[in-house]
Amino acid sequence: MPRLALRVLAAVVGALTLVAGCGGDGGSGKGSGKGRRPAGAHVTIRVPADAPTISDAVSLARPGDLVLVAPGVYHESVRIDTARITLRGLSRDQVVIDGRLQQPSGVVVSAPGVAVENLTVKNNTQNGVLVTGSAKAAAGLPGGSGGYDTGDEPVTFLKSFLVSHVTATRNGLYGIYAFSAQNGVIEHSYASGGADSGIYVGQCKPCNIVVRDNVAELNAVGYEGTNASENMYVVGNRLVGNRVGLTTNSNHQEKLLPQKGSVIAGNLIAANQQTATPEQADGGWGIGAGVDGGSDNRFVRNRITGNRNAGLVITATADIPPTGNQIVDNAFTGNGVDVGWTFPTATRGRGNCLRGNDLRTTVPARLATTAVCPLPAGSSSPAGTWAAPTAPGGIPFTEVAAPAPQPQFPDAATAGATVVPPVPDLPKTEDIRLPPASLLAAHARVRTS
Repeated sequence: MPRLALRVLAAVVGALTLVAGCGGDGGSGKGSGKGRRPAGAHVTIRVPADAPTISDAVSLARPGDLVLVAPGVYHESVRIDTARITLRGLSRDQVVIDGRLQQPSGVVVSAPGVAVENLTVKNNTQNGVLVTGSAKAAAGLPGGSGGYDTGDEPVTFLKSFLVSHVTATRNGLYGIYAFSAQNGVIEHSYASGGADSGIYVGQCKPCNIVVRDNVAELNAVGYEGTNASENMYVVGNRLVGNRVGLTTNSNHQEKLLPQKGSVIAGNLIAANQQTATPEQADGGWGIGAGVDGGSDNRFVRNRITGNRNAGLVITATADIPPTGNQIVDNAFTGNGVDVGWTFPTATRGRGNCLRGNDLRTTVPARLATTAVCPLPAGSSSPAGTWAAPTAPGGIPFTEVAAPAPQPQFPDAATAGATVVPPVPDLPKTEDIRLPPASLLAAHARVRTS
């Protein structure tokens, strides 16, 4: 037997003997014959003490187990296809999965109920962490030029996931990417150096996904939601110092058109004209938030400040008009244009409206009085144009500044495996407050002023 196999065999037997009451019939399933445990018992598999690599430990784990990783640099792509496993680092900044630009993704989750916590993922050609129900996406087959066009593959959702306290930096497409997934949470994480976007949610309906309390900076786009519809919440994030802070959009490259029904609330969206960032293909720069062919989205109590081109832009995607978007109780300061609506002649927006915002400039002028919420669904939205600043060239994603240390997962060494709920609790929009300008500033690199 090869030496590696002997080490893994000895490791799992050692790990299983730590479970109180071992010695009963362990039943069948993954790991059967490599050590027995009572039915329903869960273990902690430690890397490298019990298994030499993260991938080895994951292959030994059964539902409910915890894979706990010691500090070190791990040159591997970790694929999790067993349900309800928790993958957790002992130190967020010192447990590093480094793709060395030789693999598409650092962590690929294709099973439900998986939690990925307290580690850093970097230097992958596509994604830091990918959570997906798509076999093609999990294989890294499309996605070479941004996004996933899965062709004739039927839409299959991965149901339930958690990504928490993860640092994703210097990845060729997305830092943290939930694609064809539902019922999940991305929280307390940090994304930088995403050549497309730091955090991305795509192709879900209803999503039942919450993106909360994250920091995204130094990306082409901080957060992007493409064809992500219904019960899609982006709340309490700090999207500062990217080229574009946030977009929610429809795109024919993915399924489940059109995008609609996101809630974007309580975010700080500021200073999104950072030059030392990857340059996105469409050249966006200096924009806080954008709706591109999306409908029925609600922007509520966000602070949108210091974006050189525009604070919030609504436009159309080819043949898909933006309809019924509401901009309510936001604070706009120091933007080139606070709110700008611009549509192709043939694809006019309808029913978009504003109410209760602190703003100074709009295009067209006087939107705050001529497009007051609520509006009839079929009412035509006015449009205009403005002089946008020229976007400067960017830098390779591999050259984006390294992140500062980020907050640790509480009690990483002693907490048990995380139980991921079948459906997360969804925020109550009325409870979300307008953030101060200092939101998450203690952990950020780019100033808002």
